[in-house]
Amino acid sequence: MAGVFAVQHEMSGEIAKALGMQPSAAESERMARPPTSNLEAYDYYLQAETASRSVLQAGLREALTLYDKAEELDPAFAEAFAADARTTIYIWREAFNDVIQSAPARKRAYEKASRALELDPDLSSPYAILGIMQVVNRRYEDAIASAKKAVSIGPGDAEAQAALGYVQLYAGNHAEAATAVETALRLDPDLSAINRETAGLVFLLQGNVEKAIETLEHTRDDASTVGNFRFTLAAAYVRGGRLPNAKAAIAEGLRLVAGSSYVDSLAGWEMTHAHFRNPQDLAILVAALRQAGLPQWRFGFTPAEQDQLQGAEIASLVIGHTLQGQIEPGLQPAFLQIGSDGKAAFRSTTRLVTETVYVDGDLLCEQSENLFGRPDCGPVYRRNDAAGKSYSYANTSKVFHFTVVR
Repeated sequence: MAGVFAVQHEMSGEIAKALGMQPSAAESERMARPPTSNLEAYDYYLQAETASRSVLQAGLREALTLYDKAEELDPAFAEAFAADARTTIYIWREAFNDVIQSAPARKRAYEKASRALELDPDLSSPYAILGIMQVVNRRYEDAIASAKKAVSIGPGDAEAQAALGYVQLYAGNHAEAATAVETALRLDPDLSAINRETAGLVFLLQGNVEKAIETLEHTRDDASTVGNFRFTLAAAYVRGGRLPNAKAAIAEGLRLVAGSSYVDSLAGWEMTHAHFRNPQDLAILVAALRQAGLPQWRFGFTPAEQDQLQGAEIASLVIGHTLQGQIEPGLQPAFLQIGSDGKAAFRSTTRLVTETVYVDGDLLCEQSENLFGRPDCGPVYRRNDAAGKSYSYANTSKVFHFTVVR
């Protein structure tokens, strides 16, 4: 075991030297010691790292299970806890609720990162994770400070540099974001598809469209079965004047996602990327995705605008009532029970969510701990049925066809 890590330490030092990087004292000390003395725990950790890099929701779910096994075998394995937090925070920021719901994902990431820091105060990754959580919550200056601390602790840590790039991207600092992701790519030419997508977005919003396309095509090739990355690539193709390629990328992305991701609609894409500090950055991407053909609503829902209800109609229809119907895909049975005070519970065969429901303008809004605590709003439409008493409600997370039962 000691021999394996001695070779790893020597290789890390040679790589840093070749790149002209000077590891911090904490990095040098950490590289010199084995992360765990338990070979079985280390094996589970390596399997988890491989599964998490797949970025498939099944792979992410498997990775969390494998990290749990590594942590159980060695409760002092700081890097396993840190990697667990890194994977969980990706699930949270991408709103992969089918893997783990938003609120428990945030809690797990925070607890795992805190445990890693308790075990090893010189780890860079917990600060990188904190920075990502802070920028998603729009605490931009705090996020920049946390990500910079991660890089100061681990200047040779590609993941820390990529996290700084992510934070600076959403904080609107394009030049600083580009410096960070270029450093990450230099440190790790085989950067994960997750971080390579961030680099592609940075180059795209910086105006370096060809470099963005090259980077995002690499992301697509590294994770060829992940639909989410096709949508980002489609936006780059549009900005590069390659509309047929963009439309093909959207079509392939929708096929691969098959309703399992919120970013399969413009509404969902705007929701999950709403933490851009500069509204123009988000507007550029959404406009490109609209031009590429990403639909407004999920599951192919295309309502007739003349059937949309106004705010007062929506309020009298739903507040204080129980709505019964079916949700897409597959028309699963579902109920939305709403009290007169707006306190509500949504139930389907796969979901149970407690939330607050209210009307904002001509939109019906749901707000819970999911989707970063952001309100999830959408229109309500009257359906053309014989009785004239059925409706459809669309937002970023669902398309709900319902009648009022009481």
